[in-house]
Amino acid sequence: MKQEAALESQNHLMKTEEAGRYLGLSSSLLNKLRLTGGGPVFVRLAGRAIRYRKADLDAWVNASVMASTSAYPESTGAAA
Repeated sequence: MKQEAALESQNHLMKTEEAGRYLGLSSSLLNKLRLTGGGPVFVRLAGRAIRYRKADLDAWVNASVMASTSAYPESTGAAA
């Protein structure tokens, strides 16, 4: 019974606003990341209905863990 509840919690579909609150990000940033790439994977239901699974949000956060800011690639695009 507990395993079923845990699985259901991981597969719960969140709207963009709810996913943003869960991650501590704005829904507009999630919209931008969805458009440009680099954000968490999402589920497109019918038409414009976008949802996020908790497990996918957690996986995206875990993949973003870094030990130092120097490990993060520069975003300026300027040549050194």
